Amino acid sequence: MPEEKIKLESDEIFRLLITLSVPGIVSMFIQALYSVVDSIWVGHLSKDALAALSLAFPVQMVLIAVAVGAGVGVTSLMSRLIGQGNVQRASNAAEHGIVIALMFGGITFLVGYVFSSQIIGLFSNDPVLVEFGSEYIEIILLGSTALFIPMMSNAILRGEGNTFIPMVTMLIGSVMNMGLDPLLIFGIGPFPRMEVAGAALATVLSRVISGSFILYILLRGKTLISLDFKHFRHDFSVIKGIFNVGLPSMVMQVLASVTAGSMNIILGGFSATAIAAMGIHFRLQSFVLMPVFGLNQGYLPLVGYNYGHGNFERIKKTVKYGIVVAFSFTLLGFCIFQFIPSQLVRLFNDNAELVGIGTQALKTISYLYPVVGFTLIASATFQAFGKAFRSLGITVLRQLVLLLPLAFAFGRAGGLPLIWYAFPVAEVIGFCVAVAWLRKTLQQVEKELSSAPGT
Repeated sequence: MPEEKIKLESDEIFRLLITLSVPGIVSMFIQALYSVVDSIWVGHLSKDALAALSLAFPVQMVLIAVAVGAGVGVTSLMSRLIGQGNVQRASNAAEHGIVIALMFGGITFLVGYVFSSQIIGLFSNDPVLVEFGSEYIEIILLGSTALFIPMMSNAILRGEGNTFIPMVTMLIGSVMNMGLDPLLIFGIGPFPRMEVAGAALATVLSRVISGSFILYILLRGKTLISLDFKHFRHDFSVIKGIFNVGLPSMVMQVLASVTAGSMNIILGGFSATAIAAMGIHFRLQSFVLMPVFGLNQGYLPLVGYNYGHGNFERIKKTVKYGIVVAFSFTLLGFCIFQFIPSQLVRLFNDNAELVGIGTQALKTISYLYPVVGFTLIASATFQAFGKAFRSLGITVLRQLVLLLPLAFAFGRAGGLPLIWYAFPVAEVIGFCVAVAWLRKTLQQVEKELSSAPGT
């Protein structure tokens, strides 16, 4: 019996959850540094350059959505297969994941080569913002394979319960990005001054380096899952198993991009400063939400394994501890955003108008942060059970059905200050729905497992 299986089956739940999640939490915190560090350095160029990165941010979110969604599908499928003792099929699922990542990278390269300016032009008709944004996003899109391969490789290792190596991978990439950013943006030493384009190139180069590391780990054959493409055979049932969970997760992440892009359009009716303020919020919010996503990286395979193994009591304990830890993260984020919002905005740019708008946005949007942790854990629980369309339903409700119409209506009724209240209103309604749906889902799973043969 593999060591990973013994741990998932018998270790105390809270200790196991923390052990599996801490590397993921650190990894996702580091991931948040990518865009934040870019924005801080670019913000020192000009307010327009910072606003341009805000326009490019939804496009980056689409890339991350595709990578994360496919990765979640692979992690979920692998953890369930390993829980059932089928390591060979789990390895085949991992190989399919790498092939999918390569396909995504090729498609995105072509899109970036042809349509970069048109994509940024969807969000603004300001020629300065479009020029800056196009320079940045073209390089990001051309180098997208350097995003897809490392994230898929990390997902494969998480599927077998290994969350330490993904943390190291993210750390390598983040350190490289932070070091290259000022060199390429401002042209320090022998490096050319590339400004906005330099921020994008630093991101791509750092991902290439971290991706090379994780691929070496996977291909040297010392992990539970083995990648042997010499005997790879396409299996539609594996693809279906990945996308049954991964596609809804992907769509959920894309909805976040649609929300960000739509908010940019709504805020563009007020000023470029409002767009920049929204961009600052989205980047700082990642420091609150990314640790919860990191928690989910340990939480999802733990719930998925025990679901595959038919142990409802361990599932129930994992859900309870997951909610408590996620609430702690989002409560901390609420406190930070309420007490030092202006100081956070000034990290990017000290323009008085930007600080005023950004401070108001951070304080208002974060009012209901504490409940967001529960909603995210509920979504991860649905994914672990292979019921990811329920996660999609919660996301559609929060971000499309509620947030965007509320933001538009509030903006028309009360101007820019009232727009920010759309976020907490949408979150509290989404929270109420998530509570009811999670309770119902757990009751269904308990009934399913209790009636299974051998229970």
